[in-house]
Amino acid sequence: MKRQTALTRISVSNAEFYAYHGVRDEERSIGGRYQVDMDVWCDTVKAVVSDDISDSVNYEELLFIANEVMTGEPCELIETLAYDIGSGVMDRFSHVHQTTIRVRKLTVPIQAVFDFVETEITITREG
Repeated sequence: MKRQTALTRISVSNAEFYAYHGVRDEERSIGGRYQVDMDVWCDTVKAVVSDDISDSVNYEELLFIANEVMTGEPCELIETLAYDIGSGVMDRFSHVHQTTIRVRKLTVPIQAVFDFVETEITITREG
């Protein structure tokens, strides 16, 4: 009989960063506000039984990954930031089946009125 997997979603919402990304020089010199959402799906059956954080996904480590990317090497595109965060999650946690990352740029230097610009990427582990 094939084993079934029950996936649990662990989410971090609205983690805020001040970072220096963007296409324009002023974005890279002055910086701006960003928010990151992270949804991570993993099998937590072992974690539930053991009640041990090492068998689950430590959301503090998720925030560390996001912080490392957001405060690291500047990127032009928020798509690149989202991909780098998602890849970092998948690399760090081998038991994560899928992750969805949303990056919102809250301060956009264009002449228009809106709340934010956002990108979303979903990365799924093969097999």
